[in-house]
Amino acid sequence: MNELKLSIEHIDPAVLWGPNNDHFEIIKKQYPKLKIVARGSDVKVLGEDHELTVFNEKFQQLVNHVDKFESLNTIDVERILGAKIQPATTMAEPASGDKSSNGEVIVFGPNGIMVKARTANQRRMVDSINKNDIIFAIGPAGTGKTYTAVALAVRALKNKEIKRIILTRPAVEAGENLGFLPGDLKEKIDPYLRPLYDALDDMIPADKLKVYLENRTIEIAPLAFMRGRTLDNCFVILDEAQNATDMQLKMFLTRMGPTAKFIVTGDVTQIDLPKKQQSGLHTALRILPDIKGIDIIYLTGEDVVRHKLVKRILEAYGDIQ
Repeated sequence: MNELKLSIEHIDPAVLWGPNNDHFEIIKKQYPKLKIVARGSDVKVLGEDHELTVFNEKFQQLVNHVDKFESLNTIDVERILGAKIQPATTMAEPASGDKSSNGEVIVFGPNGIMVKARTANQRRMVDSINKNDIIFAIGPAGTGKTYTAVALAVRALKNKEIKRIILTRPAVEAGENLGFLPGDLKEKIDPYLRPLYDALDDMIPADKLKVYLENRTIEIAPLAFMRGRTLDNCFVILDEAQNATDMQLKMFLTRMGPTAKFIVTGDVTQIDLPKKQQSGLHTALRILPDIKGIDIIYLTGEDVVRHKLVKRILEAYGDIQ
């Protein structure tokens, strides 16, 4: 009998072994001829060479899955090991707001949450980011344009395609005049950036997100803070771009470094700028469509993924515009 020693120090053992060690029990049942002992970040396996070789290959696949997606459920274990698990022990797919089985998973969030592109135009965003460096995602409320953009950024970070994520939006509706709001700078701008935090909460474990925010791997800041910077080796999202002026949007787009990806999201029906102030998004959509490497995707009421009433509300308001 031979011994195989493995280390899992670079991943969370609790995720690998599952709640109440459910995954560990499945692994042991799949390899009854092996003796598997786990202590902290060390795993020791005793058995014959052939069995150890097969186990090592499958175990590394499990570890790689946890490392990449920071999640693992019994369905994943069954798929990777080829195990036959009784339905009673199989966990249902956690809700992610995605009730459809269609669409490739963009990113796995905490507790096995699967974030997918749920509509045709959301899938267009997923496909387009592989071919273009700048995407404009334009559509009404509830179409998932910001959520999908954040998911694509988190996927790129997890896949080590980029080093940082930068999320930005005009901090207040008109002119980013923060001085009249109570509190310090963070307290002033956080309410306007809350939708971006909410999306990240669905995709990154809370403890890891806290570290990312503290070490600036993920940065969330008002649009005015982008001036003078070069944003390279990062994934940058400008949200609520309809509230950026011509000069602000030009400033933002020209921050782009050689290896960056930009997504600009906006709703041209909800411009909050003063009446005499032109939205920079209107200008950009008019002058940029023919530039190679820039794609413009229009989402519609058919892409609404919130409550079914949201679609009807949009239709009603469309009649008076």
